[in-house]
Amino acid sequence: MQHDHQHGHDHGDGDGPTSSVPVGGWEVAEVLVLLALGVALVGYAVARRAAGTRRAWPARRTLCWSAGVLCAGAGLVGPVATAARTSFTAHMAAHLLVGMLAPLLLVLGAPVTLALRALPVTGARRLTRLLRTVPVRVATQPVVAGIMSAGGLWVLYTTGLYPLMHGSVLVHALVHAHVLVWGYAFTASLVGVDPDPHRSSVVVRSGVLVGFVAAHSVLARWLYAHPPAGVEAVDGRTGAQLMYYGGDVVDVLLIVLLLHGWYVSVRPRGALRSTLVPAAPNRPGPVRGDP
Repeated sequence: MQHDHQHGHDHGDGDGPTSSVPVGGWEVAEVLVLLALGVALVGYAVARRAAGTRRAWPARRTLCWSAGVLCAGAGLVGPVATAARTSFTAHMAAHLLVGMLAPLLLVLGAPVTLALRALPVTGARRLTRLLRTVPVRVATQPVVAGIMSAGGLWVLYTTGLYPLMHGSVLVHALVHAHVLVWGYAFTASLVGVDPDPHRSSVVVRSGVLVGFVAAHSVLARWLYAHPPAGVEAVDGRTGAQLMYYGGDVVDVLLIVLLLHGWYVSVRPRGALRSTLVPAAPNRPGPVRGDP
């Protein structure tokens, strides 16, 4: 990131946004978050057990889901989340955990596929019908999900929403829910491993990903020079750098997964195997009675 040492203005003289929420309010919110995370882990484990009676569920999927839940938890509960209420740098670390890394890992956990395997036939059909509804199709369209994900960040950091979220538990919860849900929808629309009968072409997904990376990078550069209201200049620059470089890491992972998915989809079946397994010797033509 190219640093601009001339800043139009430094926002605030304090050390970050000051929370006006009573301590008990944050504690209640954290308990609810822990309960939600526990439900996500236990529910996945129960579904895996049910699905395992038919076919073994890949351990890597469970590992990805568990890591995604833990990343979301690290950004919402604990020392990072507590520091994020007064530090923009810590807030940005939480953003990367909750809005980018956790959604990617959760998507790789393939929860929809697991649910379809675990549910009885009637339940699986209902879930399939739900996934085909217009609202779900619109929400998982890459352009829509990308606008909601990147656009939400621009609204958060270029309006008065950022200081507001640190003064209200409800607004704080809604902002993080938006970041997590739309981060998941956006990631699934690009590199989802679950069945999607309406998945966009790789050209559309690639174009949307390029646009998202550009919007995310431009916002990080903007924040480097124009921290949100109430954020001290040095803290704002450090947080913007973390957003820029940390976001690049996740973006590279998305690019790799997108290209890998495209390669797998266009590679002729058996092409890799034919290069590794020698051709079978010629055998006589079939005779009467051969299958």
